[in-house]
Amino acid sequence: MKKTTEKRIFIFVCTTPALLLLTLFMIVPTIEVFRMSLYKWGGFSNNQVFVGLNNFKILWNDMNFIRSLQNSILLIVVVTLITIVLAILFSTLLTRENVKGGNFFRVIFYIPNILSIVVIAGIFSAIYDPTSGLLNNFLSVFNIESLQKMWLGDQKIAIYSISGALVWQAVGYYMVMYMSSMANIPESFYEASSLEGAGRITQFFSITLPLIWNNIRTTLTFFIVSTINLSFLLVQAMTGGGPDGSTEVFLSYMYKQAYTNSSYGYGMAIGVVIFLFSFALSAIINQITKREVLEY
Repeated sequence: MKKTTEKRIFIFVCTTPALLLLTLFMIVPTIEVFRMSLYKWGGFSNNQVFVGLNNFKILWNDMNFIRSLQNSILLIVVVTLITIVLAILFSTLLTRENVKGGNFFRVIFYIPNILSIVVIAGIFSAIYDPTSGLLNNFLSVFNIESLQKMWLGDQKIAIYSISGALVWQAVGYYMVMYMSSMANIPESFYEASSLEGAGRITQFFSITLPLIWNNIRTTLTFFIVSTINLSFLLVQAMTGGGPDGSTEVFLSYMYKQAYTNSSYGYGMAIGVVIFLFSFALSAIINQITKREVLEY
């Protein structure tokens, strides 16, 4: 009985600081965002007017927000698919194939993840520069000037230029995570399948992919949330949402409404929508990718 009491006291002492920090910096601010979304307030005065769900009604008809939502969804889909596919491909090549200089490539691929998002924005702004940028100059070397673009100035392609920077930043990190899972797969599985005549592609889809699927599920949810956050930082640093709102994402739109246009209550209403969207999307992804966990 005494040991049980001591154990409970020990657990309480260890978890209380974490619970206090979680409550102070996560739960309370989240509740405050939901509360302020029901008010009309500029953010700098004491004049808070309760308007109920009126902010959400305005939001429903706000085409600028709808456009930012579309851009965010586009980035989530495009960046997630390309990054995950490339990360799995590179991790498979570096784990299963005898690639010369494999350790060197691991370091090279991982370096973008340790760079500040501001540094990444600077690098890609220089790459996309229409006159002296690497990309347009590279195209001119091969005499395909017809493909040269205003990569950050063309409304039709600017959002895809942003997605390229996001993919470059993230692919190395997830490659390393998948490599760690692949390294734990017993080599005997591949040897047995080889004896039965299975090729590399068959081994990948029958052994590698199923055995790292649980890791992929976990990283998918994490990556979607991080894409929402990083896209905001990258857009702010590279385009500021331009040209003409073509790269605006919903976090940058929320920031402008809350802190630039002095519509704090309206900005918090956007924050509520983003919170619910992220939560719902994570739940849907977890449900769609749910599989029986394979053990080895």
